[in-house]
Amino acid sequence: MRGRHHIYLVPGFFGFTNLGEIKYFAHVIDFLETRSRALGLRAEIHVVRTHPTASLPQRAVRVLETIGETMGREGAVHVIGHSSGGLDARLLVAPGVSLPSDASVERVARRVATVITVATPNRGTPLASFFASLLGQRLLRFLSLWTVYVLRFGRLPISVVAKLGALFARLDDHVGLNSALLDQLFGQLLADFSPARRGAVETFFAEVSKDQALLPQLTPEGMDVFDAATRDRPGVRYGSVVTRARPPGVRSTLAAGLDPSAQASHAVYQALYRLASRTPQVRAPALAPAQARRLRRAYGTLPGAGANDGIVPTRSQPWGDVIHAAQADHLDVIGHFHDKGKPPRHADWLTTGSGFDAERFEALWADVAGYVYGRPRGRPGQ
Repeated sequence: MRGRHHIYLVPGFFGFTNLGEIKYFAHVIDFLETRSRALGLRAEIHVVRTHPTASLPQRAVRVLETIGETMGREGAVHVIGHSSGGLDARLLVAPGVSLPSDASVERVARRVATVITVATPNRGTPLASFFASLLGQRLLRFLSLWTVYVLRFGRLPISVVAKLGALFARLDDHVGLNSALLDQLFGQLLADFSPARRGAVETFFAEVSKDQALLPQLTPEGMDVFDAATRDRPGVRYGSVVTRARPPGVRSTLAAGLDPSAQASHAVYQALYRLASRTPQVRAPALAPAQARRLRRAYGTLPGAGANDGIVPTRSQPWGDVIHAAQADHLDVIGHFHDKGKPPRHADWLTTGSGFDAERFEALWADVAGYVYGRPRGRPGQ
């Protein structure tokens, strides 16, 4: 695969390209640029600005138009989508797809050589059903601001931490979640940003409020329809990165340590994990033999129906070749994990106890780069 390569990174559900200096794919871009130079390859890396919660066809249009405007006349096109961004990529290249755009889908789709889905709910996630409720939507708004806040400041303020434990203790029962307190905490976090950053965040959430059609499409039932109608394109290589986080329990609680902020963050993770684990065993997606072998090799055993990364069930994620299977949570894999460096380059979104670190991050994305460029590292990713 000689010549120029165009790599397009597609954010996931509620994802942003950047909010001020906070960038969704910053660490991925740094690694891929360095790796491409080391391999002596010309690579142009683009980040697609999608509608955060719009329908899959609307999001796919953003991918289509971004690629159409920037791919030039030569070079292979590779689309890497994190979370629901992987579904945008799959839909774009599906043969015969009709998208609400004047741009030529076929012109772009014919140029795509590779589609890679990273922690993508290819078979849906139970969390989507919960977040589609009115209470779930308010919680999702708070969690999204939480993520942006932690990536900006490194940790939550103690005044917020003190109220979180009780707030999330019974989240999985849909009771005990005080919506008024959620709104209060949201306002408190937002007030800590500078006026310019606050404006960027408020603009982001205003865009979110206009269209939330994506949520019902990401349920397991919604993805049954998507998968039945969205065929793979002949000649395109499909690969996936699969994630599984540590199930919450005594060990993970102890691993969070004595830091009140870490313990509060872990309480949120426990609630999300429980919600994401609600896939009945009878609905656990079937795997191709090669996919099952790869997961067994990475995890020691085939993950059960309830295994997940805090957002997406592990068994929902394989699509095509399993490029890498990681012990990681949903945002670890794009660089949002705890970094012990001084000063730290990475900030974690939730305390999950996954153990993911810079070495594992680089191994994962080395496998992705190897798949894109047809230059495997010589050993399977773990």
